[in-house]
Amino acid sequence: MTVENAGTGTDEAASASTGLEQSRGEIRERPAVGPPGGVMILVHSILLILGIVLVSEGGVGPHWGLVASGGVLILLAIVVVVGVVTVPPGQAQVVQLYGRYAGTLRGGGLFWVAPSSKRTKISTRIRSHQTESAKVNDADGNPIEIAAVVVWQVQDTAKAVFGVDDLTSFVALQAETTIRQIASQYPYDDDGEGHPSLRGATEEVTARLAGKIADRVAPAGVKIIEARLIRLAYAQEIAHAMLRRQQAGAMVAARQKIVDGAVGMVESALERLDADGLIELDPERKAAMVSNMLVVLCSDHPAQPVVNTGTLYQ
Repeated sequence: MTVENAGTGTDEAASASTGLEQSRGEIRERPAVGPPGGVMILVHSILLILGIVLVSEGGVGPHWGLVASGGVLILLAIVVVVGVVTVPPGQAQVVQLYGRYAGTLRGGGLFWVAPSSKRTKISTRIRSHQTESAKVNDADGNPIEIAAVVVWQVQDTAKAVFGVDDLTSFVALQAETTIRQIASQYPYDDDGEGHPSLRGATEEVTARLAGKIADRVAPAGVKIIEARLIRLAYAQEIAHAMLRRQQAGAMVAARQKIVDGAVGMVESALERLDADGLIELDPERKAAMVSNMLVVLCSDHPAQPVVNTGTLYQ
């Protein structure tokens, strides 16, 4: 019984999902069909001139039939010119006729649509949105401040107009939500463990950020061109402690490198002395020499030479 209910619920969910996809698929951008705007401007001019001529000729008679015909032609000329639309480059106009989507006017030039249609202007230029600096916890639970810039463009004007109420606010909200989600999935720093982090795996983080935002804004007909982090730092309450931690890690790494180099130099010096046979050193003298060289090479301050006027054992 439980399995049947689960199956029924799954079928209903799948059916609802399919219906939603179909309803979304009905509203896709398509070009508006109509005569060229330049041709309709010419028709407007001809109708207007003929109307004025007929009204003038009819008024001399007077011939009220000519006056009426001229008035009709002038009225048609006005109707024609009302339907002429100018669309500049980088913009588009979504046309609705009696509540139904009739198409989109794209590109620069003159177009003609039904005078009774409703036209909604929308920009198709590339736009950018910079998110506010958000305080979130990374994967390790450390509070960090993060912000990003998102470069986007309207790809489907029909979805942009009919899919959301406020396109700009929708993109901004989805960008900020995604940034918080991505920031919580990575640690701020890998601490030398080689794991992906916000600071170390920048390309991976930005690629995931752009992909997630693109998925979220796809129903609005928006294309994400680029998404980049522009601010990444520890929150003020832990910034000083984390800075000291980073400095300590850097100091340890530097010391390790210095010690490795010093040991290599000491080994090289001993091998060179043995190979050249310049001096024979017993184990005690070798230990003293190694100790002195390591002190000189690993010290933070210049070494102070001490002149021994006696023997090594005095």
